Amino acid sequence: MIRKLNIIKFSVTVFAVTLFFACESNFKEIQRINKDEFMASGEADTVNLKYTDSGRIKAILVSPKMIDYATVQYPFTEFPKGILVTLFDQSGKKNYIRSDYAVTFKGTDIIDMQGNVKMTADGGQYLETEQLYYDQKNEWFFTEKPFKFTDPLKGVSTGEGLDFSKDFKRVNYQKVYGLVNEAE
Repeated sequence: MIRKLNIIKFSVTVFAVTLFFACESNFKEIQRINKDEFMASGEADTVNLKYTDSGRIKAILVSPKMIDYATVQYPFTEFPKGILVTLFDQSGKKNYIRSDYAVTFKGTDIIDMQGNVKMTADGGQYLETEQLYYDQKNEWFFTEKPFKFTDPLKGVSTGEGLDFSKDFKRVNYQKVYGLVNEAE
């Protein structure tokens, strides 16, 4: 009788240990699956995207690498090797923007460009900063970072925080350290 009881105890112990390790294995598998959920849904090399509206090209985005995360909770598209964007206005004038990295979040219409951001306009304006946001819907740029802004008519200004319209007709400075010639 004691021997049967020991065999039953042993069997129950072996079963419990097996169940524990099986659950441990399943738990690790579940963790791995959840970790894999945050995966890119698409990748592309040498991207050349043209944005049109009513048959007119509004912008061209060129990048050596694009990674799309369309299936995550907050979808976004990443350009880890930088971008070159050409923006066109109604009269065909162009703005060129280059950055080392960029990300755009779906549903916000905002592009976040980071690292050696340089913007040049047909009017001769030139902007350098470490981060620049572009609100595509309102065609408005802004940064909170230090900047250097050169305008052929108004001179060179440096500071922190700047926002402006795509055509540079409206420029708002937060902190400016240079001289700005407003006598136009």
